[in-house]
Amino acid sequence: MFYIRLLPLAMSLSSTLSQAESAQDQGFPLPPSVISTESMLQLLMGLLVVLTLIGLLAWLFKKFGVYPANQSGLIKIIASASVGQRERIVLTEINGTWLILGVAPGHVNLLHRINKSEIIAHSPVDAETKESFPEKLRANLRQDHAQ
Repeated sequence: MFYIRLLPLAMSLSSTLSQAESAQDQGFPLPPSVISTESMLQLLMGLLVVLTLIGLLAWLFKKFGVYPANQSGLIKIIASASVGQRERIVLTEINGTWLILGVAPGHVNLLHRINKSEIIAHSPVDAETKESFPEKLRANLRQDHAQ
């Protein structure tokens, strides 16, 4: 029963092959093969270029910290530093308070809390810190020798 259904398919295939043979006998050139080594190499090179471009863009976004623009809201991420393979320290600002957070998979810990006004108040440089290192070293050496 199955072979009876294949009979028309086999007849149409044989007529197609005979037409191709007659076309070749009459001098008509056969069309070039669509799948060739050159076309496959061209396809693979194009795919490689696209994948490389996607990887490069992902690396650049990760490297330069391009995050969604949510910086106008209540919580602002000021800075972030990686301290391990999956651990980070993140400096955030929430309503005038800076929080230093330890972030790891599954939990977030508060490490330190600083008021933004305290940071601005401590920013002027004291006269003591204006001295250069060599001057401080000479002063300490003189004190040690004087005793």
